[in-house]
Amino acid sequence: MTRYLLHRLPSALLVLFGASVLIFLLLRLVPGDPATILAGNDATPQSVEAIRHQLGLDRSIPVQYLSWLGDLVTLDLGRSYLIGGQISDLVGRGATNTLVLTVTALLLAVVVSLAVSTASVLWPSGWLNTVVAAANTVAVALPTFVVGPLLVLVFAVAIPVLPAGGVPPDGFIARPDIAVQYLLLPAICLALPVAAALTRFLTESLRTELAKPYVLTARSLGVAHREIVTRGALRNALPTMLTVLGIQTGQLLGGAVLVEAAFVWPGIGQLIEQGISRRDYPLVQVLLLLSVAVFVVIQLITDIAHAWLDPRIRIGGRS
Repeated sequence: MTRYLLHRLPSALLVLFGASVLIFLLLRLVPGDPATILAGNDATPQSVEAIRHQLGLDRSIPVQYLSWLGDLVTLDLGRSYLIGGQISDLVGRGATNTLVLTVTALLLAVVVSLAVSTASVLWPSGWLNTVVAAANTVAVALPTFVVGPLLVLVFAVAIPVLPAGGVPPDGFIARPDIAVQYLLLPAICLALPVAAALTRFLTESLRTELAKPYVLTARSLGVAHREIVTRGALRNALPTMLTVLGIQTGQLLGGAVLVEAAFVWPGIGQLIEQGISRRDYPLVQVLLLLSVAVFVVIQLITDIAHAWLDPRIRIGGRS
């Protein structure tokens, strides 16, 4: 497994390097000047130039990039231009809230997909498959910016049983019962499309496994259908689910921006929106690169888990 990880690391590092270059250059193409915004509308040209010099924006693009890259290597994320404060502190607070939300949504999606997919092949009735297919279609078709307000209207306004937004006032650990109430609506909103995609792929993978010769052999030997599904077919179908799960993690990260806006959740998504709207280059650069890094790490973990579950994959990276 160590050899497999070492084989995958160079490509992961190359992706991070390429992403850092693209992020840095694309942000420079966004209209607007941070120095002008920071100085204000009534500032003189001399004041704007002084701010540009202080922020290092008067240097060439390659020099700015190398300076930023060197700071990243030493874990010096710098300061926010316009929001204010150390970027490390802002990212730390936002990442904690986003991590709690995305992990909760991911657990919900995995549990629901495992339960629904297993039930669909254990009890292959027509009405159950129809209901599952309809639910999957609705979950995928409705975007999060529609599902979020609908959930708020139903469960926070029409039937006021859950908070409409925000985070627990005492944190997530002090009062778990209160924390669950704040987490439920945004986590469900974020988990729905991911759960639908996982359910679809896992169900089809299970049906494919049940048509293979080893299943027919097990049935001829008198092994119960439930044992075949839970102990044989499910394990062999999990690599497909893991591959899809790694891809859907990107959906979680992207959807978190809209969900956090809909439920006033102070996480990474809100920070990205504030940084882009205010042309806060240092903050946005770090947040976008952090998102890419998280996705790359999750892909590595997915590949390693896939190799561990599927004995046909060679540890050296060859299938």
